[in-house]
Amino acid sequence: MGRVKYAARNILFGYLSNAVTGVLGIALQKIFIIKLGETLLGVNSTYTSILSVLSLAELGLGTAMNFSLYGPVARGDGETVKAYMQFYKKAYRVIALVIAAAGLLLVPFLPSLIRDPVGIDSSADLINYYLIFLFNTVSSYFVAYKYSLPNAEQKNYIQSNVLTLTKIATVLTQIALLFAMPDFYLYLLAAAAIELAQKIFANAYLNRKYPILKEKSVRKLTKEELSDIKKKTGALVCHKVGDAARLQTDSIIITGFINVTMSGYVDNYNKVINLIANFVNVIFNSVISSFGNLIATESEEKQYEMFRVYRFFASWIYGYASVGFFLLLTPFISWYYGGRFALPAAVVGAILIDFYFKGERVVLSNYKTAAGVFEQDRFLPLIQGAVNLVLSIVLVQRIGLLGVYIGTIVSGLIANVIRPFIIYRACFDRKADSYFYDAFRYIGVSVLALALCVLAGNAVLASVTLLRMAVMAVVVTVVYNGIFLLFFGRTFEFRYLYGILRKRLK
Repeated sequence: MGRVKYAARNILFGYLSNAVTGVLGIALQKIFIIKLGETLLGVNSTYTSILSVLSLAELGLGTAMNFSLYGPVARGDGETVKAYMQFYKKAYRVIALVIAAAGLLLVPFLPSLIRDPVGIDSSADLINYYLIFLFNTVSSYFVAYKYSLPNAEQKNYIQSNVLTLTKIATVLTQIALLFAMPDFYLYLLAAAAIELAQKIFANAYLNRKYPILKEKSVRKLTKEELSDIKKKTGALVCHKVGDAARLQTDSIIITGFINVTMSGYVDNYNKVINLIANFVNVIFNSVISSFGNLIATESEEKQYEMFRVYRFFASWIYGYASVGFFLLLTPFISWYYGGRFALPAAVVGAILIDFYFKGERVVLSNYKTAAGVFEQDRFLPLIQGAVNLVLSIVLVQRIGLLGVYIGTIVSGLIANVIRPFIIYRACFDRKADSYFYDAFRYIGVSVLALALCVLAGNAVLASVTLLRMAVMAVVVTVVYNGIFLLFFGRTFEFRYLYGILRKRLK
């Protein structure tokens, strides 16, 4: 099966996954608020962020290993694949123990971290909730490494399907429990039990599908192979620490400097954004393994052409989503959750500015991951993380919630400016001038489309109803995509995408 077919299959199953789990997730969020309240919603969001930060103990080993597997899998070198997987298994067991120890060390500080936990009388409850989250995270490392093998074969849909079925079972069970016995302990324990069963099943399934995972006769990695992993992992340590400081600390800062309830309000927005963003990310994440194969087998010129197409499509989709969110996100939140959950327009605008530029960063990050470009920008995420923490903590105390997202925007833009130079030089041996020229063109067209959609929105959304929001969604779709095609419909990138679409339809 070719790269395009594998990518298409990964995208299809990814879409089905996100369609089902996303809608169920938003329904669960509404029922959660009604049955358990806004404080526990904030606690749920904050603990998720804390465990994401603890997961940086993985230190990028998984990314380095996935890259290392592309070559042996493409060549059919089973002995080398077994050696990598055996090393990966031992490393992830150590990582699980490290995360467990680090997580337990945080326990005494939890009551002081959660600000204004209205309705939670005992600090013991805060600790017990956290320990359930910690168990879920630690246990995942005993099976997660095995997914790297089908992913290296461009079969990302295997992991997607398993996680989708688990998510459906978890959400439906939690919804039933919230109606029958609304208790946060039961809510968390139900998820833990189902996810544990999923891990046991996934372990057995992958062992049966890939018998080499159980073979005892496994050679050790050579010094050169170990050196390559250590080199890439060493660079990815900086990426992981910096990314955690930039991407996973907003909820913690909001909880610590404003209150835990506000963290829940922000989580409502993130749920909706992530529902749509996950549809977008399925496309871009599904082709990482295909890019790894492309880089291993095709010319530099072919790689550059595919990167241009990839980047063009990302700018188009993220621009469309950003404009749509700006017009429809707050009206939807007010309609679905209630007017008190609406965030100020300036905060929403800041969140979506970062969302748009995140699209550029997704392209750059995914491509350099597929290409194994880890060392050249290893200190960049550390700089970003430091900038984000300093700006966010200083500004949140001066201007509130908006300050957190100003820090996020500024720190993110550092990568938008620096990383293209690194990738163009390391991967394509070219100057990055054309990248920034295209960036300004894409931004300009998106701003023009936004201005026209805002003018239309003033009339269409004079009052907020489900019908009016649907009409506004159609207006955004027609206006944004019409303008984008007007400016870019004759480009190589669009013609390539259109050619793939015609071929798939036939």
